Amino acid sequence: MTADPEELVPALRRALGRQWQFHMRGEQLAIRHQAAGSPYRPARTAPAWPEMLARIEGAFAGHGIARAHPLPIRWNHETDFTISAIQALDPYLKRRQEFTYRQGYLPQPVIRFTGHRDEAGNLADGFLTAFVNISCIQPIAGIDEHAAILDAWLTVLSRLGLHARHIQILGRITSWRRREVRGVTLHIRHADLPIGDLVLLWNAEDPSVMVTDLGSGLERLRWAVTRAPWQQIVHGPLAGHASLDVLDAIRTGTLITGSGIRPAARGCGGALRKLSRTIPASDARLGLSTAVRHACEYWSLTATMNLPWPHICQILEHEVLSAPRTSR
Repeated sequence: MTADPEELVPALRRALGRQWQFHMRGEQLAIRHQAAGSPYRPARTAPAWPEMLARIEGAFAGHGIARAHPLPIRWNHETDFTISAIQALDPYLKRRQEFTYRQGYLPQPVIRFTGHRDEAGNLADGFLTAFVNISCIQPIAGIDEHAAILDAWLTVLSRLGLHARHIQILGRITSWRRREVRGVTLHIRHADLPIGDLVLLWNAEDPSVMVTDLGSGLERLRWAVTRAPWQQIVHGPLAGHASLDVLDAIRTGTLITGSGIRPAARGCGGALRKLSRTIPASDARLGLSTAVRHACEYWSLTATMNLPWPHICQILEHEVLSAPRTSR
């Protein structure tokens, strides 16, 4: 079977059933639950990070989708860092080889320097340089399998308290192309907050080579559950004690350093050095230990930290204090 965008809507109808309403306007698709319209009442308290991960893993397992181990933070193929879980499918999707690096449910720490920023240059709410990419990625034999992943995802969201009546699925049923790959992207919202994408992908030269890529962010999902201030969701007790960009730099630098990457002149180490130098020297003189320990505790839930937090802290503080200031 080969990828055919025209088969996507019928497949989604079969997977979701009669409780969902489909609206087409030209190439634009909108899917809403028939019980849509009631206001969302955020949870008073969000589940702790480990509980969230356990619920997500359990819901995927109930659909026969096992958890995979994360990719390394240093990628060094087409990108220096791992920027998305879908990179695990590159051998199969892009080069038509008979293997993948990972597949299934993948809670993947990623690093992206492309987060949206406001007019002042500060990261906008909902965006981070490093975050946990909650993904379901796997080769598929047909579009019905792709649609079934969406049904599984609705179960996951329900386990987190994000129920179907507040979900919207929006997108264009036309394909885009990026080098070796074509795809169709649907955007998923919860009560008007974007929480992820469902992407059907196939090899541009061989449409029988298909994969599914369902992606969200662990931090964004917790934000959706509580609708608490973004800074509080991500940084917890550290919120308000430093600027968002400084906290983001420490948090990201902890992940990079803890993964075994050291400051250097170029590549991943160069990115770490540049990031470290955005941290004010005054903060490093007072010590970064509280912020580093907080970040280590979080990253350890999904990544293997190769260095203990005191060693990470020492490396970051030394880099901050030993180099001239540069703008980010």
